[in-house]
Formats: sequence, C-alpha cells, structure tokens
Amino acid sequence: MKFPITQPRMLFRRKTARDDAMAGLVLGVESIPDGLASGLLAGVNPVAGLYGYMFGMVGGALFASTSLMTIQATGAMSIIVADVNLSGRADPARSLFTLSIVTGLVMILAGFLRLGSFLRFVSNSVMTGFVTAVGINIVLGQLNDFSGYQASGGNRVARAFDLLFHLDRADPATVAVGSLTIILIVYLQRTRLGPLGLVVAVFAGSALGALFRSFDHDIAQVRDIADIPRSLPFLRLPVVSEMPSMLIPALSLAFVGLVQGAAVSAGFPNRDGSLPDNSQDFVGQGAGNVVSGLFQGMPVGGSMSASAIVVGAGARSRAALFYAGGVMAVVILVFASVVQRIAIPSVAGLLIVVGVGTVKPAKVLRVARTGPVPLTVMSITLILTLIIPLQYAVLVGVALSVLLFVIRQSSRLFTRRIVFRDDGRVMETEPPLDLPPGEVVVIQPYGAIFFATASILLDQMPKVTPSTRHSVVILRVRGADDAGATMLDVLAQYARTLSEVDSKLVIVTDNEHVIRQLDETGAIGTIGRDNVYRGNAFVGETVRRAYADAIEWVADHHSGDQES
Repeated sequence: MKFPITQPRMLFRRKTARDDAMAGLVLGVESIPDGLASGLLAGVNPVAGLYGYMFGMVGGALFASTSLMTIQATGAMSIIVADVNLSGRADPARSLFTLSIVTGLVMILAGFLRLGSFLRFVSNSVMTGFVTAVGINIVLGQLNDFSGYQASGGNRVARAFDLLFHLDRADPATVAVGSLTIILIVYLQRTRLGPLGLVVAVFAGSALGALFRSFDHDIAQVRDIADIPRSLPFLRLPVVSEMPSMLIPALSLAFVGLVQGAAVSAGFPNRDGSLPDNSQDFVGQGAGNVVSGLFQGMPVGGSMSASAIVVGAGARSRAALFYAGGVMAVVILVFASVVQRIAIPSVAGLLIVVGVGTVKPAKVLRVARTGPVPLTVMSITLILTLIIPLQYAVLVGVALSVLLFVIRQSSRLFTRRIVFRDDGRVMETEPPLDLPPGEVVVIQPYGAIFFATASILLDQMPKVTPSTRHSVVILRVRGADDAGATMLDVLAQYARTLSEVDSKLVIVTDNEHVIRQLDETGAIGTIGRDNVYRGNAFVGETVRRAYADAIEWVADHHSGDQES
C-alpha cells in the first residue's frame, strides 16, 4: 500500500489547483447543512456531524487510494449511531468519539488483513433490502422535526403511526418550513446551482422559520439544541473502558462504511488511470474515523453522494477534499452565529429528500423478479432493519448473505457419469440410480464441494443394492481445494457400504490438500490408500488409468466367482 500522506505530490498539484479549489468550495459549503443533518439524524450534537465531515474527510484523503472518495457521515451510519443509544452513558459525547475511534480501528484492521474480497459474499438481495429500509428509516426518523409533533412509540414505525393518528397536532408553521425546503431542494438542484441549491433551500427555509419566529411561532433552530463554538475542536482521547462494549456497533458501522466505500471506488475511478485498492480504501476510511473521533466527530465512511458532488463540481485531484475541509473550518470560525440559526424543520426536509432518494424502486423490483429466495431474503432484511436496532440488523443481514450463499452453492451441485467409448471419445450421461453388479461407474461432480453439499452428493451417487457385487465407483474430484470433515465422513460411509457388497470406491483428485485431509481424518484407511489416485496436469489421464485398473479389478473378481 502506498499512502498519499507519504507522497506529498499526490496531495496538491498546481495545474489542477483552480478546479480543485472551486470544487472544494462547493463541497465545503454544501457539507455545512449536510453535516448538521447527519448529527441530528444520529441523535447527537449536530456539531459532531460538522466535525465528522471536516476531519473525517481530510483524514481519509491522506490514506485512501481512490483519490476522490469523500469520507463523511452517511445516512445508514447515522441511523446505526442513533440506535446505539449513547444518551444513557455517563459522558455521551466522549462515548460518541470513542465509537468513531473503535470503528476506525476495525476498518484499519480490515484493510491490512485485505478483507475487501469478502464483500462479494454480501448478496444484492440483502443490500437492496438494507438500503431501502435505511431510506425509509431516514424519512420516518425526521417526521417529528418536520411536523413539530413529538410522536411516541418504541421505534420509528410506531412513532410514524402515532403521528398519522394525530395529524391535527402537527404545527402548520413547522410543516411549512420543512415543505418549502423540500420543494426548493428538488427544484434548485435541477438548475445551474446544482449541489449549492441544497444550501440555498436550507437557508431559504430557515429564513421563513425566522419570519414565523418573529410572529411568536416556535420554530426550532440549531441553537436551541447545540452551541456551535467559534473555534476548532481540541484533541479528545477515547474512553478506553468503553471500547469493548462499542465493538458490535463498530463492526456494523465498519461493514456499512466499507460496503459504501467499495461502491464509491467502483463509481469514481482515479483520473490518472491507477486502479483503486479496496483494502487501502478501508484503511483510509479507518483513518478518517480515528481522526474524526480524536477531534470530537461522529463515525464516517465513504459517501456516494458527497463524492458525486465533488466530482460533479469539477474536482481533478484529492486536493479538492482539503479545500473543502478548509472552507468548513472558515465557516465554523466566522459564520457560527449564522449556522446556529438554521431551522431544524429545514434540516428535516433535507434529510427526507435524502431518504427518499436512497430508496430505489427499480432495484427492489429487479430483486423481486429474480426469484422467491432473493425476494424473501430482501423482505426479511428490510423488515428487520425497520423494527430492530440497525447495528443488529446489519449483522443479521450479513448472516443472511452467508446463508443465501451456502444455499445457492449447495443447490448447484450436480453429478454426471463419464463414459469412455471404444472409439476414444468421452461422453457424459446421467448417473445410474442403482449401481449394477460387475460395472465401473465414473462420477464427475460439478459445483462446490463442502459440508453443505455432502448429503446432496451422497443422494446423487448410485445406490448400493443387495444385488450390487464386484462393482467400482470412481469419484473424480477435480478443482476442489478443501473437502471438509463432513464430506470426508460421507465418502467414508459410502466406501463402507460398497465394501459390504464386495465393491469399492476409488477417488481421483488433483489436490494434495484433499489427499492430506483424507489421510488426517482416517478416511483413507476406509477407502484404501491404493484406491486414491493423484491427478496430474494432463486432463483425463489419471481417471483413464483408474478406470483401466477398475476394469481389471472387476474382471479378476468376476473370474474368481466363476472358479469358485
């Protein structure tokens, strides 16, 4: 891994400075309301959202391999933080910073262990259900701030129903502020303002809120729930004693961040043609979290929306991310009093737009049309994500992905019989249901060979009947690198069944590891060491030799029966 922090020329380039500075200005200004929104969505001090955006983005840019990956808080990660319920801890603020650091350490470890390849085991069904539920959760989580009615209930769905049954208690002025923000965001983002339209919309909604406040309407503002200091944060160390208890939410945050980061890497390739390294991007996201936590910020990860903004604004190198961080710092230092007057319903309106945009009906329909199993997995993931804390829903989703992978792999195993014709050609046919007497049957399995397919393979092998005598079944295992104890037990059981009717099992494999497993588990003693053939680089040579030996063995035993 070659980290940009060790190569200063990767950080700033004179020929791209102007484009990067303009893109950084757009991203930095846009990140102010977005950072506040992420903090509110997470149920923490909105200032932690600002600091997370600023320090996470800069810290990550020093290490990530994808040059324009913008590392900021995402909706999914904010929802997980909200479900952790940090308010019940002795020092909620330091607990939040601790969570950021633990998440960062998990990501860094994943990067150095090169666990990026494991993301392929997360099925599209699980991710579609999870992302859809996150979008719904974002919308439902903002209904209180958007309506001005503090609904009650055990989760976001219950609180949404409570609001639905008490619409008459919603505050019209608060709803007007949020609605104006949504309308302006949708409209202005389609104009030349582009991403800056979001900023204009939030400030226009806040201006309407200030007008309502002048007429004694209670429109909540950021200053009502948090003070934004006109200074940058000092270094804060984590609560070491709380680190073990943060591991489960940190694992969930890391998983979500890493998946989203992998999507950013795929969607925004490096302009210089260099290939991104997912594992190094893991380290970059981890570094962003550690820096964010040390400087009082919330957990962050690769953000698709923020990366799209900076790319769309014309960024040509990672220097744009440093400019964006500088813009955020200037706004916090100089315009803190203005930021404090941002209306909470405007921020809620912004998050509702983000939540609605997260839901992709076309993706949901594609998964639903794939088949009953993907539809069921997607539905279970979606429902669980809506009703249980997100950090546990993420882990359940991962377990469902693994289960779905095992089910799919086990269902794909099938066997064919290899027949060697007299003219030298080789033909594949269906294996016989029962093993005839005095016959050699060569079986070739196709698919994964592991514990979940052991019973399936046994069911597809020719059945040994009382009439089966002096027959040989040759199992050709080619390409498998690990049979596993369950599979070896099944093969040993089948070999014993054959032995009871004076028949035998022969195994042909090209993998030394499988042969060692046969030896170490004792299965080779049941099968017979002479009945295990080591394959070579010439395809078909060893199985032909095993077949010829088997024909000779059957002939010898058949002649022996005739003599007796």
